[in-house]
Amino acid sequence: MITGNIIKIAGPVIVADGMKGTQMYEMVKVGKDKLIGEIIELKGEEATIQVYEETAGMKPGEPVESTGGSLSVELGPGILGSIFDGIQRPLDKIKVITGDYIHRGIDVPSIPKDKKWSFKPTVKVGDEVKGGDVLGEVQETSAIVHKIMVPPSVEGTIKNIVGEGDYTVEENVAEVETSKGAVKVQMMQKWPVRVGRPYKKKLDPDIPLVTGQRAQDTFFPIAKGGTAAMPGPFGSGKTVTQQQLAKWANADIIVYVGCGERGNEMTEVLKEFPELEDPKSGKPLMDRTILIANTSNMPVAAREACVYTGITIAEYFRDMGYDVALMADSTSRWAEAMREISGRLEEMPGEEGYPAYLASRLAQFYERAGRIITVGTEDKESSVSVVGAVSPPGGDLSEPVTQNTLRISKVFWALDSSLADKRHFPSIDWLQSYSLYVDSIQDWWNQNVGEDWRKNRDEAMALLQKESELQEIVQLVGPDALPDKERITMETTRMIREDFLQQNAFHEIDTYCPPKKQYEMLKTIILFQENAVAALERGAASREIISVPVKEDIGRMKYIPEDEFEAKLKEIQDKVVKQLSEV
Repeated sequence: MITGNIIKIAGPVIVADGMKGTQMYEMVKVGKDKLIGEIIELKGEEATIQVYEETAGMKPGEPVESTGGSLSVELGPGILGSIFDGIQRPLDKIKVITGDYIHRGIDVPSIPKDKKWSFKPTVKVGDEVKGGDVLGEVQETSAIVHKIMVPPSVEGTIKNIVGEGDYTVEENVAEVETSKGAVKVQMMQKWPVRVGRPYKKKLDPDIPLVTGQRAQDTFFPIAKGGTAAMPGPFGSGKTVTQQQLAKWANADIIVYVGCGERGNEMTEVLKEFPELEDPKSGKPLMDRTILIANTSNMPVAAREACVYTGITIAEYFRDMGYDVALMADSTSRWAEAMREISGRLEEMPGEEGYPAYLASRLAQFYERAGRIITVGTEDKESSVSVVGAVSPPGGDLSEPVTQNTLRISKVFWALDSSLADKRHFPSIDWLQSYSLYVDSIQDWWNQNVGEDWRKNRDEAMALLQKESELQEIVQLVGPDALPDKERITMETTRMIREDFLQQNAFHEIDTYCPPKKQYEMLKTIILFQENAVAALERGAASREIISVPVKEDIGRMKYIPEDEFEAKLKEIQDKVVKQLSEV
C-alpha cells in the first residue's frame, strides 16, 4: 500500500504527493474520512485524483492511501432489485445506517455478504469448463435465475464443486484446476467498470427490441443490441418515455441509470418502480430491474462513474444469456461532469468548453452495446441495448453532446416540446427522427407480422412529409383552398398522428400495443387513404369522404382489447371499403 499526502484541493479534484508506484484509474482512499477517489493523472510523484464524494472541509497534509485495484463493481446474487448510487453503494442500506443523508466515507458492501443464497450446481467434478460457463444457479428473484459463471480468464477442469445448499457470496462454491494451478470460485465476481467484458462474436442487429410503443416500433425501431439517442428540451417527456421503455421493452433485465437528473424526478422513479407490476409475469417489476441513482445534487465526479457502473452490470447479465436494456437519463449531465473535471484539471477546452475527448468517451460507452455470442463452451445469444436521453440546453440539437451522440447511435428519437405542449405522447417528431435499423429488421417484421409492413410504413412517412409541405399553404390561405386530393391527404395524416402515433401511457389497453396490432392499425389507415382517393376519382366530393362515420371506429381502434381486436378489425376494414364505395 502506497501512502501520500494532499497538496492541492480544487473541488472534487485533489492532487497528492508521494504517490510513485500507483497506476492510472487506481482506487484510493482520500483524507481522514477515507473518501473514495480515482487517479486520473500521474506526473512524477504527484497523482491527480477525482473524488466521488464531497471534499468540503478537507485540508492539505491529510493522507491518501492506494488500494492496488481500479474502480470495480461487485457482481453476484443481490444486485437485482437494488438501488445503488454512482459507485455501487446500496442507498437503501445506507439509509438504515445514516438516515436521510449519506455520511461521507461510509463503506457499505454493494451486495449483502452475510445473506445465504440457495445454490444449485449444474456441473460435476471432472467437467472441462471455460470462462463464461455456468457452474450453478441461484433463484435470485421470482423473475430471474442468477447464473454463477466461471470468471472470463479461467479455463480448466472442475476439481471441486459444493453440493446443493445455502452459501454466502464469499464462500467458495467450486475449484477449477487450471494450467497455472487451482482457482477457487465464489458466487461473487469483481470487474473493473472501464473495461468491457469479453464476448465471442458480435451479431448483426436484425431482431427488433419490441417496446409496444407505436412511434418507436413501427416508425423508428431499435434493434436488440442497438443504440438510441433521445434528445429533447426540458419537459418534453424524456423520463416518461424511458420509463415506458423500461416497463414494456421485451428485455429480460432493465438497468436504469439516473445520471445527474433533478432529485424530484429521480424520487418519482424510485417511488414508482418498486410499485410497478411486471406486465409479463404479474410480479413486481423491480424483480428484474437495477436502479442507479446519481442526482444533480450528489458529487459531480460520481456521475462519470455511474454510466460505467450501469453498463458493466448490464454486460454481466448479458454474459448469462439475458437480453438487457439500459436506460441512461441523461448523458448530457455526464458530459457536464466531464467538462467540470476537465476544467479543474486545466485541460485545453474543446467546443463549448467540453473536453476534446468528449466524442471518444461517448463512443466507448455506446459501443459496449450489442447483440453477441457469449464466451464459454455453449454459444448463447444475448444483448445489451442502450437508450441514452440527451438534455440539450434550450433544446438546441446542434450542441456538441447531441451531435457527437448522433454520430455513434443508430436511432434518433427527437422529442419536440411543441408536441408535448399539445399533450401528444410520445412527443417524437416524425420529421426529424430516424432509425438506421429499418432495413436490417425488415425480414423479422415480414416473417412474424406482415409482408407489407415496410410498404405501409414508408407510405405513412411519405404522407406525413407531404402534410408538412401542405401546412404552409394551409397557414397562408386556409384548408378550403386546398385541392380535394390534398384535403384527403390532410385527413389521413391527422388520423396517423392522432389515432396511431399518439399513445396514452396511462390507459390500461393503449399503454402497450403488440406488433401485430400496430401493423393492422396502420394498414387500416392506409386502406382508408387508398379507398378515399379511389372514391374521389369516381367523382365523390371530398367533404362527403371526410365525413364518413367509420373514421370514429378507426380512432377507437387503439382502445380495443387484444382478444377482441381481430374480430373488430375485420368489421372496421369492411366498413371502410363499404362506406367509401357508397359515397
